[in-house]
Amino acid sequence: MKKITLITTGLIVAQTVFAQTLQDAITKTDNERYASAAADFRSLIAKESSKGENYFYSGENYFNNGNLDSANIFYQKGADVNATYPLNNVGLGKVLWYKGKTADAKTQFFKAATLGANKNAEVMRKTAEVYINSDNKSLDEAIALLNTAIKLDPKNAENHILMGDALLEKNPSDGGPAIKEYNKATELNPKSPKGVLRSGKLYQRARNYQLALDLYKQAETIDPTYAPAYREKAELYYKAGQKANAVESYKKYLALNNSDEARTRYAAFLYDNKQYTEAITEIEALQKAGNKDLYLDRYLAHSYAELGNKTDTAAYVKGLKAIESFFQKAGQTGPNFKYSPLDYKYRGILLIKTGKDSLGVLEMEKAVSLDPKMAGDITTTIAQAHLKAKRYSKAIEAYTKKMGGDKNNLALQDWYDFGRAYYYEGGNKQKEKKEADASQLFIQADTCFSILAQKSPDYAIAYFWRAKTNVQQDLKNEKWLAKPYYEKALDLVTKQAALPANKSNVIEACEYLGYYYVTKKEYTKAKEYFGMISGLDPNNKKAIEFLKSPQGK
Repeated sequence: MKKITLITTGLIVAQTVFAQTLQDAITKTDNERYASAAADFRSLIAKESSKGENYFYSGENYFNNGNLDSANIFYQKGADVNATYPLNNVGLGKVLWYKGKTADAKTQFFKAATLGANKNAEVMRKTAEVYINSDNKSLDEAIALLNTAIKLDPKNAENHILMGDALLEKNPSDGGPAIKEYNKATELNPKSPKGVLRSGKLYQRARNYQLALDLYKQAETIDPTYAPAYREKAELYYKAGQKANAVESYKKYLALNNSDEARTRYAAFLYDNKQYTEAITEIEALQKAGNKDLYLDRYLAHSYAELGNKTDTAAYVKGLKAIESFFQKAGQTGPNFKYSPLDYKYRGILLIKTGKDSLGVLEMEKAVSLDPKMAGDITTTIAQAHLKAKRYSKAIEAYTKKMGGDKNNLALQDWYDFGRAYYYEGGNKQKEKKEADASQLFIQADTCFSILAQKSPDYAIAYFWRAKTNVQQDLKNEKWLAKPYYEKALDLVTKQAALPANKSNVIEACEYLGYYYVTKKEYTKAKEYFGMISGLDPNNKKAIEFLKSPQGK
């Protein structure tokens, strides 16, 4: 990176060594070795406490690591100890800009430009960088600043890196102008992999994965110690579905940058890669070593929720402990912490899985309020929680909400659970002697199971449940409404050789059909069904009584 302050001919050798040390620290920041860079900057500040650049680049190190408050402290300290060094004002303006205080930020940018007599190209570059990379972009201003910086400092490759970024942000559908700028940067500084890496990211963005991969490898060749190249390659392999190569590349990144921050990013990568077991192992090792990063608790909780109790019977309990730790730590950061809807979703899942259904539902509803697009899956989980807790009317409300007037919004499992919610609520109304309400609920249940059968004609359970609902609508067997559905269900499980797997339903169906044929005095047919019951359950009293009776004999 170009040195900012003017170097006079009178600088002594010690200062030259010092400048190189500053560049080494900056290089560590570029390589995302933030903790190591921070230690170097502290050492530099201790040696030369009046140099504004030490504070500015220390602030940059914190800013790049996502710690705006710490960055601001160093920018402010730098401005205090060296009021004529302009870049710390850019830093102060950057923090303000990212916090949405654009008018105050502009004041700081103006002050920096004035201190630099409007001839400091680095001030222009750093200000343009803010306009390009923040959410509140000002791309035309950035391009104007960079054009001036190129005139003032034509051999600085960073001008063209940033110009490429600005042009790409301004016209994302046309990467050609950006590629030209990145190539120009590489031409000016062939020992830097930055331009090549930027080109690779552009092609990856365009889903030209092979060309992106070639460019990442080229960046590694230019500078084998440039850690971001390995991280980007890992991300590319992940998107291409090559998980083994992705992990291998990330391990190379860690070999160059084996810091807590890097390992935290690796844990997040494993989580995003759906390698939950590996993510849990990595996170717990970090936490055992004393890493208290709140985001580790987030990834750990989410991973345990996704992994479930399949390999660890206490997974949900551990996950709940982790998510509560995350919320506690996040709350201590202040009222402006931005929670993800997923935080509430997973908190809800973990509460439900550990028996705290009502609390879990409340968390799920918070998630939906933050991101209505999540309503579908979350509403299903809420409905299932209500069903499990026997709050059948609430489950009905949830499935009705998810359906939203369109039957296609519900999956097969939804229709099954929707029908059961209606069925059990109908049973509750029967107990309350509210026969009219019960009848309507059983009709609705039958409708749900009918739709389930239409969508999955070979699903025997759908017909068993249609039979159950029709039994409730014909308690005195005046019309034998359940008969065709029990017959259809038995036919399917017989063809599928699945009688034992459906034992209780088969016995129920055979008892019903056997009784039907007894009333019709078709005893041979009745014996067929009671004999089927006896084969599944030799101790079944109804089968024993019939088979011992004269009709059964």
